[in-house]
Amino acid sequence: MPLRAVIFDYGLVLSGPAEPSAKARLLQLTGLPEEVFDQHYWKYRLDYDRGTLNGPRYWQAIARDTGMLLSPDQVSAIVEQDVLLWASLNPLMLEWASLVQASGLKTGILSNMGEELLAHMRENFDWLKTFDHHTWSCELNVVKPEAEIYTHTLHALGVAPHEALFLDDKIENVEGARRVGLHALVFTGVEALAQQLQTFPWAKELPPLPIGAISR
Repeated sequence: MPLRAVIFDYGLVLSGPAEPSAKARLLQLTGLPEEVFDQHYWKYRLDYDRGTLNGPRYWQAIARDTGMLLSPDQVSAIVEQDVLLWASLNPLMLEWASLVQASGLKTGILSNMGEELLAHMRENFDWLKTFDHHTWSCELNVVKPEAEIYTHTLHALGVAPHEALFLDDKIENVEGARRVGLHALVFTGVEALAQQLQTFPWAKELPPLPIGAISR
């Protein structure tokens, strides 16, 4: 069967790496050693992405566990920097997504996402409008790698699982997509993706990745 859609994760696929200046500011605002910060940062992240917690409640949970005493203004500043931590973009993948769209294939975004980052993206990223569908975990109250979030996206795009390619930086999310029947790959960079795609017979239906742009 031909490929009809490409579905992208946002974090570390369409986005770039975590912004170092925002990370430094978060460490300054929280006063936590980096190893302690990193340990607690992910503890409640899926609850945040699911919409069970919003930004302030997420950081208050971390404050409770680490003994931080944070004022409302401090919490607000931390939430702002947490948004900026993930707001940089991956221009090569955005370029390729645009080429995929121009080729006639459908495109979607399927991302675990907290409401504050999503609000920032909607306000600042006009390119979101070029995608046929967005699935944001905080609005669906379901997170990857749960099956429902993939089937919801497929239904919205109007494609069968075997007609879609899903790209994500986390193996557990890729495995969740494969269990539903999608073609799914762990994204580590455009060069590695180009090599991975060569193993699929439908790869010729996709535009070439902008690998040459890496050396510019």
